[in-house]
Amino acid sequence: MDATTQKALKGYRNIALFGVDSRDGSLQTGARSDSIMVISINQETKDVKITSIYRDTCLKVPGYGFSKATHAYAYGGAELSMSMLNTNLDLNITDYVAIDFDALVTVVDCLGGLDIPLSYAEIVHMNNYCVETSEETGKSYTPVELQDPKPEDEEATVGTYHLNGVQATSYCRIRYTASLDMGRTERQRRVIQMIVDKAKKAGLSTIFDIMDQVFPMVKTSVSKTEILKMIPTVIGYSIDETTGFPLDY
Repeated sequence: MDATTQKALKGYRNIALFGVDSRDGSLQTGARSDSIMVISINQETKDVKITSIYRDTCLKVPGYGFSKATHAYAYGGAELSMSMLNTNLDLNITDYVAIDFDALVTVVDCLGGLDIPLSYAEIVHMNNYCVETSEETGKSYTPVELQDPKPEDEEATVGTYHLNGVQATSYCRIRYTASLDMGRTERQRRVIQMIVDKAKKAGLSTIFDIMDQVFPMVKTSVSKTEILKMIPTVIGYSIDETTGFPLDY
């Protein structure tokens, strides 16, 4: 690596975000990470980039050989998943946040829901996923009414809908539309962007309240004290780019 490249990489903090398909509330091992993201923070410009790693990407999992990226969390939790990312992507991630359905539902509900454009196909799959998400979290929802007759192009946006926590979380789980898992990761990044934007508008007191409710539901290498200190600074940060890896598939 030349001096120019080394200089360009200074001032960044990378954090791994794992969305875990845990049905028993455990965020240790045994469950797959259906959402894998690298949050890259430029601490000088305050720009944030989000890169999703597609769950079925074949990567080298230290100690287990080549496997789907999603399996690393089940084998060895967040630590092994970070090791997988560092090994394959030449990174040096040391911090992570792992969440389950309940945490995401709570955050969205605390913010009063999100307004999300939906296609007919997304409504169908979201309504289906809502049944399980509601059962797992104990939170309620109202199914979105389907257009009748259904449109010729089921993948085209039919309107913007106000979704509560169960619905927004179920929207993030959709992977059976034409865009498959690539579309799912786009939905997940879109929801994170919306959460960040709405939280910044809600103000510090609301963010601190959400933090108090959600922190017991997450597993993270970052202490609550450190996060609380970071929050006032993070208000000035903005997500300027999101993408998925691999870029070609």
